[in-house]
Order: sequence, then structure tokens, then C-alpha cells
Amino acid sequence: MQKINHYKLPSSGQARELLREKGQFWTPDWVAEAMVEYVLVDNSNSLFDPAVGAGAFFRAGKTIAKETGRYISLSGMEIDSSVLEQAIRHSLSREDIANVKIGDFIFDPPNKKFSAIVANPPYIRHHRISLEKKEQLKQLSVKVTGKILDGRAGLHIYFLVRALALLEENGRLAFIMSADTCEGKFSNDLWNWISKNYALDAVITFEPDASPFPNVDTNPIIFFLRKSLPQEKFLWVRCNESQTEQLKLWVRSGCQVAPHKQMTIVERELSEGLATGLSRRPFANVASKYVLGDFAQVIRGVATGANEFFFLTEEQIKRIGIPDRYFVRAIGRTRDVPDKEITRETLNSLDAKGRPTFLLALNGEPFDKYPEKLREYLKNGEKMGLPKRPLISQRKPWYKTESRIVPPFLFAYLGRRNSRFIRNMAGIIPLTGFLCVYPKSHEKEFIERLWKILDHPGTVSNLAMIGKSYGDGAVKVEPRSLEKLPIPDNVIEQIKMPVQMRLFEKDKTYKAVTYPVRKRTKTVAR
Repeated sequence: MQKINHYKLPSSGQARELLREKGQFWTPDWVAEAMVEYVLVDNSNSLFDPAVGAGAFFRAGKTIAKETGRYISLSGMEIDSSVLEQAIRHSLSREDIANVKIGDFIFDPPNKKFSAIVANPPYIRHHRISLEKKEQLKQLSVKVTGKILDGRAGLHIYFLVRALALLEENGRLAFIMSADTCEGKFSNDLWNWISKNYALDAVITFEPDASPFPNVDTNPIIFFLRKSLPQEKFLWVRCNESQTEQLKLWVRSGCQVAPHKQMTIVERELSEGLATGLSRRPFANVASKYVLGDFAQVIRGVATGANEFFFLTEEQIKRIGIPDRYFVRAIGRTRDVPDKEITRETLNSLDAKGRPTFLLALNGEPFDKYPEKLREYLKNGEKMGLPKRPLISQRKPWYKTESRIVPPFLFAYLGRRNSRFIRNMAGIIPLTGFLCVYPKSHEKEFIERLWKILDHPGTVSNLAMIGKSYGDGAVKVEPRSLEKLPIPDNVIEQIKMPVQMRLFEKDKTYKAVTYPVRKRTKTVAR
């Protein structure tokens, strides 16, 4: 195993946090060697890695050179000089890393272009980038692509942009990235620029069981790109087995050998791939006149900013002594909902296990209007520094919490279960592990038929078309994306959704329901 700037989770929370700050993780040889094969396939004799790390691609280059009888010069950049010592410990020599410059590739790039660039750039998400750096990245984006990329683009995206700009004519680039590269808010602008200026030769994806980074919540993708005239088609590859040498051999053949059972290879139209999502397999044409947003409104669950303070167990609220009327029943984790429905029995089971199910829900009344026990609890929150936390500091007063009307349906925000829609029979309020799904009609028949539609396998299977993919087959769906979920026509017909109910959004027969702040008038039943 070699080091990569991506995905493997360390064994401890402290180590994991350190790695996240640097964006440094590990990668296997079979991936690095296939990537190096691609950039060197046109007999280029030089290899440049803008994020050398512990030297995974340098070692792969030496392996390829030995196997093909070629001489390959190695050069690169690395911002963290300490990791180069790891490269020495992992069979590279001082001579191998002699041409590695210590510096920032994005803000202080080389003043020359390259014929072969390969990298696994540091996976540093946008919220870990300083405001000063973000402003500089905006300037880089405008200079290179002509547009400002959405602020949620991580540092790895700008590594790709900078590296593409440094490719020689007909030069090749192989980058291993996270799936957000082609699924994030910024991806449309990014790939609009790439597809007009570069040729996409191949996209390599992995089955969950074949991932080079198992048990990690990131879905890796390899992009093979050339500085050449854009082309209308590309090869989409799915690795079905891990540690397969077939990937390297297929690349070495110029991507010409017949597909092996260890790999699935599909030639796709670039326009279709960009519309479907480069990370996603091609979808058969599914007739869909309607999307979920025609029938429902989607809102994220409650964000407290401090679950340990606002989200309590039954035992805790008894001990603290805050009256029941200041709480609503809630669910925080998808794993706390083992079935398709949340019932009173679900809550009882969680209470018995000591799981929190009581959400402190305050409307922001004057402090002195609260009972003594609640005032004491809020004072304790102030001593804990809660009012200074980023999310909480935006509230006036700080203890005023978000409110939601009880949603009839929930959607698991990020999970690996096949069934992601959940019927809310217990009247709970979800936290941010879920999305709230509100039918646009309050009619009982409408709600019952909509549940059958949401629970239908044909509807659930379409989630892959609109979600962000993560490790182990996990899918994450944002509220606006969920409203774009296609509902197959045959599902609508099978459920026999009445015509007038299907058309309410089209002819404005029904108005979208708004969900005001709930007024608490009852105590919480236990």
C-alpha cells in the first residue's frame, strides 16, 4: 500500500482530524500503476506529480519503467516536506525525489508545461479552506476557466484546474478524485470548461466491494484527460474486483483489449455522461413526466448546532427537571430507524436503550419567562461557550431553535439502506440526518398514495440518478435534488394516482403548503 491524499480513515479521532487538515491518506499500487500507464502510453519519458506525498506515483513510474524497459524521469511538488521522508522509507531513493520542489502547487506553480501529469490531490473540503485562500482560488478559477466556481469546491478541484492548465499540447493527465468532482454544485461549470477544452478518454469507477479505499465514506473516481480537441465519446469503466492487474493491462493496450469479467467497459456519449453524471452508470431511458417536487416539498431536518445540549434522553430531562412542554420528540440518526416506519414503539425502544429522543425546542421567549430549571440549564450552556459556536451565534437569542411542522415522511439524508423513505407514524421531528418530505396536499388519499409511490422500488432505484455517491454504496441527496427525483410513469399508473392529483402543480389547482413555526400548546406524551 502507498500513501494517497484521499480517503483512508485513521484509527483514532485525533489522527483522523490531522489527516483531514493535510488531506493525506493511502492508495494501492494497482491504481497508481494504471494511472501512470495512461499518461506514459505515448512514450513520454517524464512524469510530473503535483502532490508527491509518500511517492505512490513515483514508485509506480519506476515499476512501469522496469516492465517496459524505458527510462522515466520523475519530478513533482509537495507542500509538506515531512512526507518525503516517508517516500524514502517506502523504497524511493534520494535521487528519485531530487526533482521534487517543496512548495504550493496551486499558488506557486511551475513555470513550464508537462506532457504527463498524474496525481491524487489533497482532499481538503471547502470548509477547511481559509477565507483568504478562497478569494485567491476564485481569482485562479476566473483566470483559468473564465468563471468563479461555486464556493463548495474543495482544494482538490483547484489542483485539477491548475494541472489541466499546465498540460502540453497532446499531454495527458490522470487524476484520482472524489465523486463530488462531477456531482457537486460546481461540477456543471467545471465540466463545461473541461469538455470544451480537453478530450475525456475514460472515467474509471469502482464497485463498493472493489474500492481501493474500503470502509471509507468517499467514492473514488479516476479521470483520464488529454490536452486535445474534445471528442464526442468516452469509455466508462467499472472495476468489479479489487487488486486487479487487468486495469493496468487494459490501459497498456491503449484501452483496446476486450473487457474482462473483472471490469465492465461501456462506450458512452459525452453529452449523456455529463447529463447523467460521470460517476454514475448509464441509465436506461425511463419515462418520467413527473418528479417528486410536483407532489411534495422537501426541507432539511433541524440543525441544533450542539446536539449534546439540545437533544436529550428521557433520563436526562428527568434529572435536569425541565418541564415536558419545552420538548418535542425527535430522531437524530438513521440507524435509530431500523424499519420503514417510525412508530411509538420505535421511540420506546430508543428510550430503553438510552438514546436521545427529546429535542429542546424554544421559541426565543424572554429569558426571565422560563422556569428556574430551564434558566439554569441555559446558563450552563453559556458557560460551555455555546453562544459562540458558528451556527448558534447566528440566532437571536442563541437558544432559539429551528422549528418544523411534523413531516408525514422522512428521507435518510445519508445512508446505505435500500429503503430510504420513512413513514413518520410517531409524529417526530427529525434532525439533520434526515430530510422532511411534506405532501403538497393534506388530503388523506393523496398522502396514502404518495407513500406507496415513495416506497415503490421503481422510485427508490432512481435515487442514484440525483444523489451524491460516497463509499460503500452510500448516497447523499440534498433537498432540492430530492425534489428532482424522477417518478416513473408506470409507478404513477400502478398506484393509480388520480389525474386531478397528478396535475395540481401543472394547473395550480393546489398551492404549495408552507410550514410556519409550530406553537407548542401541549406537553410531550411519554
